[in-house]
Amino acid sequence: MPVHHTPALFAALLLTLLPAQDQKDQKGAGITMAADADAKDIGLPLYPGARRHKDKDSDSPGINFDLWGGGSGVKLAVLKLESDDSPEKIADYYKKKLSKYGKVLDCSHPTANATDSSDKNDDNKPLTCGSDKPEKNGLLFKSGTNSNQYLVSVEPNPANNGSLFQLVHIAHWQK
Repeated sequence: MPVHHTPALFAALLLTLLPAQDQKDQKGAGITMAADADAKDIGLPLYPGARRHKDKDSDSPGINFDLWGGGSGVKLAVLKLESDDSPEKIADYYKKKLSKYGKVLDCSHPTANATDSSDKNDDNKPLTCGSDKPEKNGLLFKSGTNSNQYLVSVEPNPANNGSLFQLVHIAHWQK
């Protein structure tokens, strides 16, 4: 689940999640974007000893994006980290941490966990893996609700015997 930090891409993605609003209904709107995120933005603690990861020197290890207007909004926070520990050890840690948001889905094997995601925008439907899948040889876990999702993606680090992982929080709301 690689995350590329292209502001226009995030804006386009998030705008599709917002319901259409008449201009007269908009009492306030805004957008904030920061080139980093922290544990508070994500809603999950940082793995002990983890370091922020940049794919290239010009990359940011995270992003925090909020878009709101007319009583609706979307939040996306992503943090890329690395550790010397194995993907399995990091996955075990985060499965426990994700459980505070509800049932933890293991989306590491999409054929076994994939379900119809046609109702993914219905907040009353249970959270599913849908089309979410990990990188090759990676692990992916989700928890929360359709409107407030927490994801952890873990994969082996090709540079050493450790791991690369991403923490993601996606939330959307509508009055």
